[in-house]
Amino acid sequence: MIASAVLPGGVLLRPLNSGDAPALLDAYVRNREHLRPFDPERPNSFWTLDGQRRRLDSLMQQQKEGTLLACAMQRDDLVVGCASLNTIAFGPLCSANLGYWVDVAEVRRGLASAAVGALCRFADRDLGLHRVQASTNRANVASQRVLTKNGFEQFGTARNYLYINGRWQDSHLFERILNGRPPTSR
Repeated sequence: MIASAVLPGGVLLRPLNSGDAPALLDAYVRNREHLRPFDPERPNSFWTLDGQRRRLDSLMQQQKEGTLLACAMQRDDLVVGCASLNTIAFGPLCSANLGYWVDVAEVRRGLASAAVGALCRFADRDLGLHRVQASTNRANVASQRVLTKNGFEQFGTARNYLYINGRWQDSHLFERILNGRPPTSR
């Protein structure tokens, strides 16, 4: 599992754990409008403590299976963002998808860039992955800058990729090749 990484401003990037439900709920409620343009519609249960507990149970199971690494960005007791490697695949693919978000009060402080860099290092050194990819809404220029700052290159645009705000929206696709090593057996 990933060791914690210190991000700008004393923020700690660390794996989520089953006790994070209250802090995650607080973070998502605090950032509901900030995340709305880029997130899918959430069921009402998402906005409850029980819903976050069930979601964390699912995330913990995926982490146990090795298909996910979900992390919190935390300052003191406050979650100020999340970052994840999901759909982790080994064998000939050796890849993962990257996702991240940062609290509205923390934007433009380097947290997203630092978290993406830390997860890419972990994906390369500790997981032995070859490639990480990410997608961004076409309008999310700030996220595209985070990716290019971390060595990602845009390799295409997926039409009607995600259903956001009541309609199918296009996403730009980015990739970063981490290394040229052959896959390791897992």
